[in-house]
Amino acid sequence: MSPAANGRRPAHSALLAAGIPIVEHLRGLDALPPEGFRFTAAPPMVEGMGTFPVRAFAVVDG
Repeated sequence: MSPAANGRRPAHSALLAAGIPIVEHLRGLDALPPEGFRFTAAPPMVEGMGTFPVRAFAVVDG
């Protein structure tokens, strides 16, 4: 059984403890160029939650 299936997520825990946010399950990334864009993920101001949906978007440099 995987660590996540047992309720453990060691990679997530280590990244979050280091102050590194995690953004996953994004769609449409194949439409972005290999370079020349800025990515933003804007979360709502909510405290005390382990996960929360964000408004994620990319702006292609023109």
